[in-house]
Amino acid sequence: MIHFGTIRSPREIIFGAGQRRALGMVAAGLGRRALVVTDARLASDAMFLEMVADLEGAGVQVRVESGTLPDVPVESAAAATAAARSLAPDLLIGIGGGSCLDMAKCVALLLSHGGQPQDYYGELKVPGPVLPVIAVPTTSGTGSEVTPVSVLSDSARSLKVGISSPHLIPLVAICDPDLTLSCPPGLTAIAGADALTHAIEAFTASRPETTSRLTQERVFVGKNQVSDQFALIAIALLWQGLERACRDGRDAEARALVMQGATFAGLAFGVAGTAAAHAIQYPVGALTHTAHGAGVACLMPWVMEWNRPVIGAELMQMADAMGLDGPDAVIPAVSALFTRIGIPPTLAALGLAEDRIDEVATLACGIERLIRNNPRPLPLPDMTRLLRAAFAGDAGLMT
Repeated sequence: MIHFGTIRSPREIIFGAGQRRALGMVAAGLGRRALVVTDARLASDAMFLEMVADLEGAGVQVRVESGTLPDVPVESAAAATAAARSLAPDLLIGIGGGSCLDMAKCVALLLSHGGQPQDYYGELKVPGPVLPVIAVPTTSGTGSEVTPVSVLSDSARSLKVGISSPHLIPLVAICDPDLTLSCPPGLTAIAGADALTHAIEAFTASRPETTSRLTQERVFVGKNQVSDQFALIAIALLWQGLERACRDGRDAEARALVMQGATFAGLAFGVAGTAAAHAIQYPVGALTHTAHGAGVACLMPWVMEWNRPVIGAELMQMADAMGLDGPDAVIPAVSALFTRIGIPPTLAALGLAEDRIDEVATLACGIERLIRNNPRPLPLPDMTRLLRAAFAGDAGLMT
């Protein structure tokens, strides 16, 4: 059914330079005791302190939880929840990168329903609404400010784990690109490339067989008419702004384009899901200890090349959105952009050992939700061929 579509989003998205100053008024309309979740670096930042003062000036009692760690170890989320119980917050405010926002979502869940993060791994395990979350991103990449996912790391498992439920979508997202002006070029590149990968994978995902139960039985329902609109706009915005923002971090217009693109990409993949590039990155990231955004962006052109026979219409639309001369120009252009902003072009350059390719192929094929969402099937022999091509930098190895 071509004319099927759905979107899930915050109740309110506030976007624009200086809009962080709306935080106090927004929070005061939701509660009186706020747990503000951030990390140690941001906790002493002048803009962060300004936002805390704004909250307090609006009559909100604030406690700052600044212990967020990269990739949110499950133990840290459980510890933060235990420490927050004496405050009995009635809202959570996540300020920071994707890990801070994911931490805020997870703590809101645990304060609302108890238990441990492990109780909710997977899809649709959250039994009901959680405490309201306001998300204030300071990077432009994960889209966590609008998505139904909290990504955690579990030392008992070799891969990252996720809790996925529409109940985890923040109630309000405040997206102020001024908060990204000091983001260094390397992080800008990795985060922005992650966002562009989100948009491309959502736009080229497999199209579901639709039923009236689909949206209630799955968090990620595949390519659809509504998510396509957000994905295509995100691709256009990121194409216009990402390289500029990497080159000149004080370019306010470029920062706005990239943040808006990342948020739209989050809205798109928050219902459409991601696919093979993300499935492969999970084991690759665990083995190479490289940033998630660098890994998915490294893989994206190779996955697009594999999918090329079945995504002709999407490549044509992407070419129009990017101002390129036809669909054949899209994959080389994406690859060249990623190379210019410092993304490793091959799995070898990313640091994967060649003798781990078969292991990665097996693990990636085991992430069935993401592989099922890829528009062209990837059984194990084909996955191995794709990985060997991405390792050697030779698309001919896929044939």
